[in-house]
Amino acid sequence: MNIADYKGVWVLAEQRKGKLQKVSLELLGEGKKIAEKLGVPLTAVLLGYNVEGLSKELVAYGADEVLVADNELLQNYTTDGYTKVICDLVNERKPEIFFIGATFIGRDLGPRVAARLKTGLTADCTSLDIDEEGKYLLATRPAFGGNLMATIACTEHRPQMATVRPGVFLKFPKDEKRTAKVETVKIDLKPEDIRTKVVETVKTAKDLVDISEAEFIVSGGRGVGNAEGFKLLQELAGVLGGTVAGSRAAVDKEWIDKNYQVGQTGKTVKPKIYVACGISGAIQHLAGMQDSDYIIAINKDENAPIMKVADLAIVGDLYKVIPEMIKQLKEQQ
Repeated sequence: MNIADYKGVWVLAEQRKGKLQKVSLELLGEGKKIAEKLGVPLTAVLLGYNVEGLSKELVAYGADEVLVADNELLQNYTTDGYTKVICDLVNERKPEIFFIGATFIGRDLGPRVAARLKTGLTADCTSLDIDEEGKYLLATRPAFGGNLMATIACTEHRPQMATVRPGVFLKFPKDEKRTAKVETVKIDLKPEDIRTKVVETVKTAKDLVDISEAEFIVSGGRGVGNAEGFKLLQELAGVLGGTVAGSRAAVDKEWIDKNYQVGQTGKTVKPKIYVACGISGAIQHLAGMQDSDYIIAINKDENAPIMKVADLAIVGDLYKVIPEMIKQLKEQQ
């Protein structure tokens, strides 16, 4: 491998049923910064069937080039199909950096692609940069249960790959006047290349609710006391038109599923309103929600760390405060 042959920054533009995932647009925003530091173009890689119409949005959000792999066999995500198409493109065009969102799909696809290409992968990153000499990608992720942040470089192999946590980075300011090259690439993909067949897609509650996309979140911690208490939080979330979430303590006690965990070892969220109920506010949790537009904290302990970062800190029993909030919200609807 001649590392000098690899140039450019690629972002996988993940789409589901013809809708771009938010993390892909966030990755274009951060990828643009990385590409500018390196003086190289930013390329969005779009896979699917009848998806070329999404190219315009990718260009508006910062892509300098869009590679479209459009094929009926790519209509539904399969590890085999996506891996073969992406690896063939990488081997042909040789990007130096490749970013994938740390979604359910990305966490499956990223390791498979990296293994096939015999390169490294830094998973679930929360920070990206380029070293001072402009040679290597510096990818930072939580380590040791979120107690340390590890910065990792892949110095010997290309492309340098990272899956990136949704909700961490800001989207590039949308500019619909931007223009860029959109290329439909020829792919070599046959039915026999795909060992699995999608017979039916069944959505569960976990699929329907992605807390990183939610505008209103009601989150509970150890102070909620038990799993039954999350029904009250769910009621408040319902009135707000949002979703519930939880701290690591609540997840560890199995009061709420890990898919709804906020924090360094969970998901990063940036809702319009984040209601923290019975959450002390350890640094690992704050890292996952401190950029929320407006934070409301409900806690009996006025000295809890969460109260210092809250826009509105309510000292009191959440089992008395939340029912009153629900009552007043319903009266205004």
